[in-house]
Amino acid sequence: MPESLSFGIEPITCHAWNRERTKLAISPNSPEVHIYNLERGEWKLEEVLKEHDLRVTGIDWAPNTNRIVTCSADRNAYVWSYQDGKWKPTLVLLRINRAATCVKWSPLENKFAVGSGARLISVCYFEKENDWWVSKHIKKPIRSTVTCLDWHPNDILLAAGSTDFKVRVFSAYIKEIEERPQSTPWGTKMPLGQLMAEFSNSTVGAGGWVHSVCFSASGDRVAWVGHDSSVSVADASKGMAVSIIRTDFLPFLSCLWVSEKALVAAGHGCCPMLFELDENSKMSYSGKLDASSKKESSGVSAMKKFQSLDRQARTESNDTSLGTLHQNAVTSLCLHTGTKAGATKFSTAGVDGLLAIWDFKGIETGMRGLKLN
Repeated sequence: MPESLSFGIEPITCHAWNRERTKLAISPNSPEVHIYNLERGEWKLEEVLKEHDLRVTGIDWAPNTNRIVTCSADRNAYVWSYQDGKWKPTLVLLRINRAATCVKWSPLENKFAVGSGARLISVCYFEKENDWWVSKHIKKPIRSTVTCLDWHPNDILLAAGSTDFKVRVFSAYIKEIEERPQSTPWGTKMPLGQLMAEFSNSTVGAGGWVHSVCFSASGDRVAWVGHDSSVSVADASKGMAVSIIRTDFLPFLSCLWVSEKALVAAGHGCCPMLFELDENSKMSYSGKLDASSKKESSGVSAMKKFQSLDRQARTESNDTSLGTLHQNAVTSLCLHTGTKAGATKFSTAGVDGLLAIWDFKGIETGMRGLKLN
């Protein structure tokens, strides 16, 4: 069984870990960000960050610089630095007129990107001369709200999913702070805002918003999940070939690479699921990672329950629990231990206020026949 932590009845909108995994930042569907600290095996509330006015929509914790960036429906983003035992906020000049929806630090932590309902991406970096965080915009050809972001390992390319059913890979090169980028399978010319690739999450009679995007450890592949219950992977090293699985499950809200050939997706189905790629980059569904099962009520056998229902001529209505650890939609996935090239643990947070840490060793033991490549 995975380790589970309950943070009350409020939904967890997003969460992030520090480098040592001894601190945890969550947003309980509010303008606040709660920082928890692991003390003697227990998670205790350490500090509440209250600078935002509306619901926090994104949190990311930079492991090396130990800075937290948050964004919110109030159209603002803050970079939080730990000074003198307290988290101090610095306002970021996003220059957007709609809600911020997601935020991600770049791998080198010298910049971050913020998606928004303003149909643009703000690529933010620190300007030493004026001692503040400024932004440059990527606009074309985005035609709707940007819902999700992820950085390529080279610190330059940025994948974005949006509600116009598109996944796009842009160059987020900031010449003021970076050297000229090297060529990749995605392309060679990389001025800021250059569209390197575009993929559609819609076909005739089907399609959906893109809820999550994720680059693989090598950066050659990008995966995404859509509201049409699909999971897709595009491979730049194979001529932008796309492999799509349209599942019968409820829509996924988040996806995460756990090895170069395996990814986990979770969402409204309340259960993380594993998908794997073969030698030809064709994807297949491997199974559910939640081995939990609904337990029989103590002292009441199935026969007695049936006899009671038959005698009273009514249907059972008081059993509303699901046969999964999460009892509502999973809103976010994060790496816990390891990297995208080989993760051993990952975490899920959900609308049920529960955060779970999943260990692949325990999952493989509990599910015979499952082997992570």
